[in-house]
Amino acid sequence: MTTQTLADKANAAQASAVCHECLVRDTSLCSSLHDHELVALSAIGRRRTVPPGHVITWAGDIVTTFANVVSGALKVTASTPDGREQIVGLLFPGDFVGQMFTDEASLTVTALTETKMCSFPRAAFERELGAQPRMERMLLERTMASLDEARERMLSLGRRNAQERVAGFIGQLAERAGLPRDDGGIHVSIPMSRGEMADLLGLTIETVSRQLTRLKAAGLITFAKGERDCLVLDPRGLDLVANPA
Repeated sequence: MTTQTLADKANAAQASAVCHECLVRDTSLCSSLHDHELVALSAIGRRRTVPPGHVITWAGDIVTTFANVVSGALKVTASTPDGREQIVGLLFPGDFVGQMFTDEASLTVTALTETKMCSFPRAAFERELGAQPRMERMLLERTMASLDEARERMLSLGRRNAQERVAGFIGQLAERAGLPRDDGGIHVSIPMSRGEMADLLGLTIETVSRQLTRLKAAGLITFAKGERDCLVLDPRGLDLVANPA
């Protein structure tokens, strides 16, 4: 066996070990790859941790990197012509960060909580994407899913009442980033302030607070400590409020 072959096997084993320990190995783009295919991608990846409030990408920046979210939460915002900020999406563990097929970012991405990411230089990532058709297909599928989510959000703002919007938001957090409990409940860490929730849902802060209080009074949710540590007591009931028949 040649020295090069031994080195390749050692690199493959190292990449496999690191990726198997990754919290989003089964949910990120990397889930489309077999262990032996992760070697090249692992070689160009770099783990980084960013604090709450740190801007990952500003609108107008030249796109130079992409990333997978490993833990934490990010908000995606757009600016209105008069300079106001509008939250247009959230990113959770397993989500892809970055705008493909464009030179200049049109959206700003900011960490809501301490966030860990696996970051890739654009040129190297695009080469790997071209060599891994399954990953390229998954990225396309996720892009389409993001478009569907944006359309659903537009429908929500136009058709859902305040209670349905807030219940749907908590339900989305429970689905995407919640921690199931043995008693059937789901622990949810709300990554944003009520003002940011209001911005995302097209409501006022007072309305968001009022609807959370109503959901709590109905026995659907409770707050363990503070206003961000939420427990969904009745996931099915919450879904019925968000999506009435």
